[in-house]
Amino acid sequence: MTSDKLFFILTRKPDKLQHISAGQICHISQFKYSLSSSQKTFSVTFVGHQLSLPYDIEVESLEELSEAEAELLLALTDDAERLKWFQRRDSLRAALELKVGMVVNVEKDGEQLRGIIRTIGRRTEPAYSASLSGTFFGIEPQEDGEEKRGSNGTYMYEPSFNCPKSSWIYVPFTKVRPVIPSSSVPSVQMGAVPLCAGDRVTYILTDECRHGMVLGVTEKSGQTVVQISTDTDENGKTGGEVEVPLQCVAKEEVPAEPEIYQSLCTDLTVNSVVELTLDHRSLYGIIRWIGRLPERMEMMAGIELEEEVGVNDGTFRGERYFFSPPKRALFVKLSSCQPDSRFQSLSFNQSERKPKEEEWHTEGRLETVPPVTTEQVDHILIGRMKGIQGHCNSCYMDAALFSLFSCSSVLDSMLFKSTEPEDSPIQKTLLCNIVNPLRSNGFVEGRHIMKLRQQLQKLGYSHSFTTEEKDPEEFLTIIMQQILALEPLLKLSAGGEVQECYYYQIFLDQKHNLLLPSVQQLLEHSFHTEGIKLAEVPSCLILQMPRFGKKFKMFETIVPSLELDITDLLSKGPQQCMLCGNLAQEECSDCFKDPLFSRTGFKMFCETCSAQVHTHPLRRSHQRSPLDIPNDFLPRRSPNVLARDKLDLFAVLCIETSHYVSFIKHGPSSQDWIFFDSMADRQGESDGFNIPEVRACPEVGAYLEMSPSELADQVPRDMRGVAKRLFCDAYMYLYQSSSMCLYR
Repeated sequence: MTSDKLFFILTRKPDKLQHISAGQICHISQFKYSLSSSQKTFSVTFVGHQLSLPYDIEVESLEELSEAEAELLLALTDDAERLKWFQRRDSLRAALELKVGMVVNVEKDGEQLRGIIRTIGRRTEPAYSASLSGTFFGIEPQEDGEEKRGSNGTYMYEPSFNCPKSSWIYVPFTKVRPVIPSSSVPSVQMGAVPLCAGDRVTYILTDECRHGMVLGVTEKSGQTVVQISTDTDENGKTGGEVEVPLQCVAKEEVPAEPEIYQSLCTDLTVNSVVELTLDHRSLYGIIRWIGRLPERMEMMAGIELEEEVGVNDGTFRGERYFFSPPKRALFVKLSSCQPDSRFQSLSFNQSERKPKEEEWHTEGRLETVPPVTTEQVDHILIGRMKGIQGHCNSCYMDAALFSLFSCSSVLDSMLFKSTEPEDSPIQKTLLCNIVNPLRSNGFVEGRHIMKLRQQLQKLGYSHSFTTEEKDPEEFLTIIMQQILALEPLLKLSAGGEVQECYYYQIFLDQKHNLLLPSVQQLLEHSFHTEGIKLAEVPSCLILQMPRFGKKFKMFETIVPSLELDITDLLSKGPQQCMLCGNLAQEECSDCFKDPLFSRTGFKMFCETCSAQVHTHPLRRSHQRSPLDIPNDFLPRRSPNVLARDKLDLFAVLCIETSHYVSFIKHGPSSQDWIFFDSMADRQGESDGFNIPEVRACPEVGAYLEMSPSELADQVPRDMRGVAKRLFCDAYMYLYQSSSMCLYR
């Protein structure tokens, strides 16, 4: 082990190093690190570069790795893929738990194979001086016929492990998933394994166990159905065909013991939200595993509980069956589990018409319900048990989804753009179970958000998506970038190069003079500090407010800007001279903070005004730069007739003591504000459920109409209604362009 080195992954491509990409692994000696730990750059060496030259890299672009994590990631050859899996840090940690001898599922050529880990280590010796190479998993396939699929324990015709001549497969950690160990009787996990045409299966109909071969898998009425050619039907005849719900089908033939199937063909599967009674107390959790335990005949379920009232961390008699935090795991009979009743105790106004999913189809295509208009807000959204119901630390997702989709369509392209087959269920859940019900009925049950979280967790983005607190930007990045591959919302120009991203984190230098800033001022100061401009007008701009870390606010109060004027922030296009209004030809970054000028807007001048301004002795040393003016724009033509580019505020996410809420600006009036809290109230104690609420908050408009001096005199705790939370707890601002969203 190279204990004298520290390893890092590059999270952002350096501006001046074209041959270095984000996702590459680098290292620095601990001695050099101790000498430079207080500096803004590290002199690091990248793994795999032949010359092993050191490069100065900004500390902010580096994330530290353990040596084991670095070796796991080095098994991936694509830099972008390596960075993607680094961001799924929980998958890395889970891979470190894999041991020789464990039973696993391994992906090869699009198929899922069962196998045993026979070796974990390098396939080749490290290149050059890095003394580091990728970690691969050598898997011995256990399924019939698979011995011909792998290699024979060699790599590039040279022995890479001292192994028997068995047909092994070598894969990185991204292709391996642990399988829960079982007793001598096979475990049954209905619907848990992908099925393909030709697979032998066991299925349940009318409480009887039967066998057959898969003909195909289809979707009918929102349910996954397996078409099976039966060995024998209910009348004993052969050659028939049946359609069986996926949750009632198990891959391969398993013993026909009635107790095994007693309650399998139900809605309870892995990742189901359930409750059970223990010592006259109701407990709640999520099924993480279903199968057989040693010396137990009944079907058992491994539950990850909401509270620390369990007995272990997912192990039984020294064998690990699933991963759970300590004292949160419990093994019980599957028949003892029931669907979580908290999501079935909700009372609704049955007289309201509730559109069903089939009503959202037009010529076989799913339709998106339009967002709630200002005229509809009172009828559809306002009230208790409105909005999105919170459950189990879901407020970050509740507030983000409500902000994006309740009254805005700027990101509706997420709901119908083409996506990968494995990701389409997430898109369908987002559209059919969340966005459309929210816009039609004004309410989304917490179980639908949990379903979305389970789907994200199942794909490996985070093993704690269903239980732990997250940040809105983490969720939005995963949905927009990694799931739906949405085109980046923001294109920034810096030093002649364009960088793409999905949201912008506002940073300020320590010399700023802002006391009661507006969002407009914060954005301009951040762009000035970073030396960047907008390469084009964004259709949606998501701004994260400045903080010291995630907990401490930089400003006690931030004034919402209902409009963002981004004209001066664009890298190209005609600009006006701030003094005479003629075509601007120069920009002075040093004038930006000059107290003589206004406190907003970049300082741009025509040649005449710039010469006059910079004749002053205090400004003669200012650094001016020419503006990029379109070639077809006449030098002396006045741009007074040109419209300014502005973005409209439509939502604000706020956080206080780890709880997220949101404000929505739904109309043109100063009073058109609503406030949403997914956990505004609760019915019952540990066995109860959260009550979401949406309420009008016209008082916000009254404070926004105040002058800066009047607003500065306000005492936050004395502000009316919920206005204090908007002004003092803002975490993320969402803006939209009414013109650009028509094209994107």
